[in-house]
Amino acid sequence: MARTRLRIGTRGSLLALRQSENVKRDLESLWPDLQVELRIIKTTGDKILDVPLAKVGGKGLFVKEIEDALLAGEVDLAVHSIKDVPSVLPEGLEIGAVPRREDPRDVLVLGKGKTLEDLPPGAAVGTSSLRRGAQLRRERPDIEVLNLRGNLDTRLRKLREGRYDAVVLAAAGLHRMGWEDQITLYLDPSRFIPAVGQGAIGIEVRKDDPRVAARIRPLHDEATSLAIRAERSLLKELEGGCQVPIGGHARIENGRIRLSGLVASLDGMEVHVISAEASIEEAEALGRRLAGELLEAGARRILDEIYRNPG
Repeated sequence: MARTRLRIGTRGSLLALRQSENVKRDLESLWPDLQVELRIIKTTGDKILDVPLAKVGGKGLFVKEIEDALLAGEVDLAVHSIKDVPSVLPEGLEIGAVPRREDPRDVLVLGKGKTLEDLPPGAAVGTSSLRRGAQLRRERPDIEVLNLRGNLDTRLRKLREGRYDAVVLAAAGLHRMGWEDQITLYLDPSRFIPAVGQGAIGIEVRKDDPRVAARIRPLHDEATSLAIRAERSLLKELEGGCQVPIGGHARIENGRIRLSGLVASLDGMEVHVISAEASIEEAEALGRRLAGELLEAGARRILDEIYRNPG
């Protein structure tokens, strides 16, 4: 019997390839007639490595070229880190499955010491995220937050080379790569709010391709999907991109969904965090409601200022 071929569009970083290889493995295990191959596609975010993400501007820096290939029929599905996917998808595409989420927390990797308090005044801490930078400055206004671009392995190498005293990374990436031993400290997500969608991957497909949608459906985890929908609804209502320090973290407990949202000033001196809960049927409405509460609490002024003066 002839095998059916499926082509996955993916970025070429070690982490992106690991995530896509996991999907390939799961699909081939579920469907013995499938032959799945990876197609590496270089995105704008992969090409511009010497500029902070916030200054590159635009949305979809790590997905647009892959989505273009998907729309053109050059690949059959795409595997993304959900936190890279804009809250509004291109016409004709949808997230067909969201597998079970990895650990959504941020982690601290220190050259020396065991906690953030162990860093000396003026210590250099690397991150490419405005959200992480703002929360770091809130906790330690005396440290220097420096831009850190590059793939996960590159960021760890720069720390080892002594260019930074510490770096902040996503736990999920280190877990997927099997590099948990690099983690110094997990940051409490109730205090250090993760990025919207952090730790989750999304499998994007064409809406007019039910054949592929049926193949990926068994990979879907509804609890993860509900949490992600709440977080992305929050982000969409705030109209946030990588130019704005916004965080969101949802979890499901006892049949209800609890969502924490964050909007911070760039210097971390003003941070708004609000939490609320609702029934799981109201996941997206919860995100919209929490966004409204954040805007009323002072986030609107912060966002207006950032958009007026993006730096």
